[in-house]
Amino acid sequence: MTHLSRAWVLTAHPTGIPTVENWRLEDQTLPGPADGEILARSVYLSVDPYMRGRISAKANYAGGVAIGGIMHGGAVAEVLESNHPDWRPGDHVETMNFGWRDKAVLKGDGLTRVDPALAPLHAYLSYLGMPGRTAWLALQDIGQVKPGETVLISAASGAVGQVAGQIVKAKGGRAVAVASSEEKLAWCKQLGYDAGVNYRTAEDLGTAIGEACPDGIDVFFDNTAGPIHDAVMKRLNLGARVIICGTISLASKFDEPDMGERFLRQILVARARIQGFLIFDHVARYGEANSALAAMSEAGDLQFKTDVEERLEAMPSAFISLLTGDNFGKKVVRIGPDSES
Repeated sequence: MTHLSRAWVLTAHPTGIPTVENWRLEDQTLPGPADGEILARSVYLSVDPYMRGRISAKANYAGGVAIGGIMHGGAVAEVLESNHPDWRPGDHVETMNFGWRDKAVLKGDGLTRVDPALAPLHAYLSYLGMPGRTAWLALQDIGQVKPGETVLISAASGAVGQVAGQIVKAKGGRAVAVASSEEKLAWCKQLGYDAGVNYRTAEDLGTAIGEACPDGIDVFFDNTAGPIHDAVMKRLNLGARVIICGTISLASKFDEPDMGERFLRQILVARARIQGFLIFDHVARYGEANSALAAMSEAGDLQFKTDVEERLEAMPSAFISLLTGDNFGKKVVRIGPDSES
């Protein structure tokens, strides 16, 4: 039996901020699941900054989307049909490889089981999914926060940043937020952040960061790159750790060199360590991160804001709003009801 699906396919590689015209929504026909496969429908589709790299014409750390190919993306989905022993219709799964579509045939191996009784389904795309795991594992492995240390987090109200700040506080650190509005900084304060900087309104970003971090910066969780990165690098303490997690400020010039300031002298004097972090390198530790984050949530020590849009048609505009900083919290698009039953 075949099934009808709707999918967003890439029509052109953008050179700056994408436009809706970079994709086309088209009808597709899917085969029924073969042995070891499932047919699933998307409940929530994820929108994430890393997707900008997947639609670049240049080489990236992972394979890109070809012209005419289905746009890459993660999802929480409900199983409709199964030819895999681990899955039954009505089960929910999380996967990074669903794509921007309403139905997909997937290999049953490698999917993450979702328990709707533990948390809302969209939580498995946020604090119990890639963003939460990123915050936890990056701070465990690279940040190594000690009590009393100052940790500055850019894009602090975003999907990764809001979890990272709460983890820092749980470890006894001092958390400093950089965000794009007073509303977002107020949310960060509610999460426990000790200080904050609005990078859009600060007369001098470096001075504002210096005032928020009078004792310097021990850990920098960089989700943005760009001018925020430049301002922070001048204020690193001895033995500082810098986590390069995202470069969303470069979305409008993704295929151009990032010609910021150079900081080799500061890095040398501070004996700082700079390390890139990609969650895809740590699949074997997803369970470790999820257990820790679930424990924080159950103890009431983890708050999270999710920015939800509706319907498959909204995918390109939702992604563009993320790249321009118009989202508030983790961005997801709700495609259908939690369950068809």
